[in-house]
Amino acid sequence: MPELRQNITATIRRGDTSGFIGECLEVAVVTQGATVDETIENLRGAVALHLDGEDPADFGLRDCPTLLVTIEVQPSYAKAS
Repeated sequence: MPELRQNITATIRRGDTSGFIGECLEVAVVTQGATVDETIENLRGAVALHLDGEDPADFGLRDCPTLLVTIEVQPSYAKAS
């Protein structure tokens, strides 16, 4: 039997028009928010709701998994004057 993971990996990126989008890689959870902090809170709630009443092992996860979030940012490029 494969080892169960402790972390659920998620990424946050800017939305196409506004705000931010958060998406989990191991479970089918996608959410959004106006700010990064709001998006993280929405990810927490959405993951909790998704796993409510489920056996985390069915998703390859240990009990009480943690959320590991990566934030994608666009680099600022120097502009010639």
